Amino acid sequence: MNVSVIIKTLNEEKRIAATIESALAALERTSGEVVIADSGSSDRTIEIASQYPVVIAQIVPPARPSCGIGPQLGFQHSRKDYICLIDGDMLLDETFLEDAIRFLAEHPAIAGVTGRVEEMHISNLEFARRVSRNAPENRTGAVDRMNGGGLYRRSAIESVGYLSDRNLHGYEEFDLGIRLRSAGWGLYRLDRRFVRHFGHTVNSYRLLVRRWKSKYLFGIGELLRASLGKPYFFQLLHELPELKLWGGVYLWWLACLGLILFLPDTLLAMAAVCLSFAGAVLLVSFRKGGLSMGLYTVVAWFFHAAALPIGLLRRRRQPAEPIESRIFGTAT
Repeated sequence: MNVSVIIKTLNEEKRIAATIESALAALERTSGEVVIADSGSSDRTIEIASQYPVVIAQIVPPARPSCGIGPQLGFQHSRKDYICLIDGDMLLDETFLEDAIRFLAEHPAIAGVTGRVEEMHISNLEFARRVSRNAPENRTGAVDRMNGGGLYRRSAIESVGYLSDRNLHGYEEFDLGIRLRSAGWGLYRLDRRFVRHFGHTVNSYRLLVRRWKSKYLFGIGELLRASLGKPYFFQLLHELPELKLWGGVYLWWLACLGLILFLPDTLLAMAAVCLSFAGAVLLVSFRKGGLSMGLYTVVAWFFHAAALPIGLLRRRRQPAEPIESRIFGTAT
């Protein structure tokens, strides 16, 4: 069986050559193609990728960059029986595809299989949190989504209509996971390495601002909008505990607003609001093991909570529509 390795890129000139070479090396054990799905790089990503025997597809207006558009763009231009998703700053483990295909052959009800994402840069709070947390999507065995990518059956993707919702700026893996699971498919993480990931190393607060500007934080609101009226909507609400957290933040904000509006003493009201913030930071700091992590966590709550309604109200396009794109190269 052949594999289409889809590499999602946006200004990845520093690592794209190594990423492509890792994919080509893995395909030597199975055969297939590499598809570069580019969301509009303005650096040398396309120039560098063009030096390799790969298909390069890049979005053109009116298509706009999003986390969801890259996978679907690659799927649109892929041809093989299996779809492997990786990012342009990842190195695919040379033997993963063999093990993954074997696992899918032995488990016909499984739509996708992944492995561990080995983070190579964990010099900021965001990566430390992501690597250390014991979230379900980081465990081996059955999982509800394949964060970081993995290998999917094309037949499973086609059974649910499309690979990735072009409207989503985040949570695209969860969206695909719940659509597959709702259709009776399963997902699985093997106890082995899938990729090495060389991610962001910027300051965590700058990363929050960057994710706001890129609309990444709007993803959960966009996901809610996409799921309205779907048979899995209430399952989605149950499986995203962060929604309860953001709901708590909204109640906190309302309580603070009430203090400011209805307490006769404005200084006392402001002092109470500041005290509530300090108390929250201290409580979270105790649970997280440090003041810096506690402060960052509370600030991140505010960013996420503010972003949710914006994402919820954003306009949508049909996710299965062909994505406007141009081809720069073809595999040889």
